[in-house]
Amino acid sequence: MIFNTKLMYVNCSKAGLNQYFCFMVKLKQLLFGLFILSSIVSKGQQDNSPKLVVGIVVDQMCYEYLYRFSHKFSDHGFKVMMKDGANCRNMNFNYVPTYTGPGHASIYTGTTPSNHGIVANDWFDRKLGRSINCVEDSSYSTVGSASNAGSCSPINLKSNTITDQLKLTYPNAKVISMSIKNRGAILPGGHLSDGSFWYDYSSGNFITSTYYMQELPTWVKQFNAQKYSEKYMSGTWNTLYDINTYTESGVDNSKYEHLLPGKETPTFPYNLKAMTAIEGVTAQGILPYTPYGNTILTDLAISSILAEGLGQDNQTDMLCISYSTPDIVGHAFGPYSKEIEDIYLRLDLEVEKLISYLKKSVGKKDFVIFLTADHAVVPVPQNLTDQGLPGGYVFMDTNMVQLKAAMTEKYGQALVLEQDNLNIYLNHDSISILGLDLNEVVDFVAEYAIQWAGVKRVFTGGQLYNANVDDPWLNKVRNGYHHSESGDVVLILEPGYLPKGQDSELARKGTSHGSAYSYDTHVPLLWYGNIIKEMEIFRPMNITDITSTLTHLMYLQQVNAMTGRPIEEVLVD
Repeated sequence: MIFNTKLMYVNCSKAGLNQYFCFMVKLKQLLFGLFILSSIVSKGQQDNSPKLVVGIVVDQMCYEYLYRFSHKFSDHGFKVMMKDGANCRNMNFNYVPTYTGPGHASIYTGTTPSNHGIVANDWFDRKLGRSINCVEDSSYSTVGSASNAGSCSPINLKSNTITDQLKLTYPNAKVISMSIKNRGAILPGGHLSDGSFWYDYSSGNFITSTYYMQELPTWVKQFNAQKYSEKYMSGTWNTLYDINTYTESGVDNSKYEHLLPGKETPTFPYNLKAMTAIEGVTAQGILPYTPYGNTILTDLAISSILAEGLGQDNQTDMLCISYSTPDIVGHAFGPYSKEIEDIYLRLDLEVEKLISYLKKSVGKKDFVIFLTADHAVVPVPQNLTDQGLPGGYVFMDTNMVQLKAAMTEKYGQALVLEQDNLNIYLNHDSISILGLDLNEVVDFVAEYAIQWAGVKRVFTGGQLYNANVDDPWLNKVRNGYHHSESGDVVLILEPGYLPKGQDSELARKGTSHGSAYSYDTHVPLLWYGNIIKEMEIFRPMNITDITSTLTHLMYLQQVNAMTGRPIEEVLVD
C-alpha cells in the first residue's frame, strides 16, 4: 500500500504550532494510516469471497454416472450438490487427447494444451530421445520415502494456474493439493503450491518433492505413521449393498475385465488380506485398485484442512483433491462393471464425509466446492464389437513396422523416431542430412497413415498451425497440440476405437480414453456452497471455463494464458 507522504507531513514552523501539537497530529495521522493498512490486511479478499475453495477432480468420471447410480446415492453427497447447487449438464473438453495430465492442467489453467504445454500424460522428448512423464523432473528428489517417486515438479507446465494467480495476488493464501497420482497433485497446485502430496506405491506414504520443501509437514508425517494402507488392506472389499441390486451394471464375472493380482476371477468379494499375502503383491500396491484409495485421500484432505487452518481467516485458500482410484479401477474393469458401480457408490460417501466436515470446520456460507472430471471413458471396444456396435482396436506396433518399411523403400531410411499417443515423431536431423524436404516427408507419412483401418483423420503440424477452416475435429486436435511436445503427424481414430501396441487377448480387456468423442469429453460439473444457487444449466460450455469462473468468484486477475469464459449463471448472487 502506498501512502501520500504530503498528507503525512506537518510543517511545525507555521502558525506558531508548538512541538507537542505537531507530535500529536503526526501520531494521529500515523495511527490512522496503520488502521487503514491493518483493515485491508485483515479483510483479505472481497467480503463475499469464499474462505475456502475446494476443487474436486474425479479421474475418469462419465457424466451419466450421476444419474445411472443416483437412486443408491446418499442424500448428502453427489445429490446435495446436484439439488442445492449448480449442475452444469453440458460440460465438454474442447481438445484432444483427453488424458489425466492435460485434463488437470486445463481445468486449473483455464486454457488448452496448445498453451499450457501438457499435451499428454507422457510424450516423446526429442532432446532426451525418450518418452518423459508430464511432471518428471530429475533435478528434484523424493521427500517422505526412499523411492524416486518424488522426482517431480510442474516444470513442463507453461502457463499459470488459478492457484498460482491466488498466491501471486495474496501471498498469505494457502494452496494445498493432493492425489494418488503425481500429476493429479502437481498440476492443480501449480508452481506456487504450499504443499502438493501424492501416493508412493512402494511405501504407502504420501510424499512430495524437494521442489516444494525439504521435509514433510508434521501432519503428513503423522498421517503416514498410521499405516492406513496396511489397515485398509487387512480386510475384504465387498459390494456396499447386496450385489443382486447392482442392476445398473453388467455381469460380475465378465470376460472383458482384467484380473487383480491374487485373484482368479474378476468377481466380488475381494479378499484383500489373502491377495496381499501372495509373494510380490503388497498392500501398498493394491490399495489404489480398491475404494480405500478414495478413503485414504479424503482422510488426508480432512487432515490438511485442520492442520493448515484452511478457510479459517478472511483470506481465500484453495484445496485441490484429485480422486485417482476411479480411473485405476475403470481401466481394469470398464464403465459397465460392478466394480465401477461400487467405487462410485462409495465415492459418494466420501464426498458426503468431506462436505459434512467443511460445514463444521469452515461453515456452509464460507466455502465453495466444484466437482468435475479430467476425462470420461470409452466402453470396452471388444464388448462393443461383440454386440455389433462400432468400435475396435488399432494396433500401432504393426502399423509402425509397415510405415518404417515403406519409408525405407522410398527414402533409404525409416526416418521415424517414435510413436506416442497417436503422435508420430520424425527424425528431423536425418531428413536434413539426406537433403529431403521435411514437409514432403510429413505428407508422405500422413497419406500412408490415413489408410490404416480404424483411423478417422490425420493431421500434420503445418495443417494445425496454418489451416483457416472451421473443422471441429481439426480444432480439437489443434487445441491439444504444442509444437515442442507434439509429433509431426497426429491421428484420431474412429468412434469406439482404442490404440494398442500388439494384438492379444489381454489387449482386448479393460478400456481407456483420450479421444475427441463425447464418451471421453462429456463430464460432470457441479458447484456447491457460498453464493451458489440451485440451478441446472444446459448450454454448452468448455472445461476451460472453470478457471475463468473461479477468477470472478475470488476477484482475481485473469490467469495469464486463460482462454475460457466465465459461467455467468454460477456467479449471480
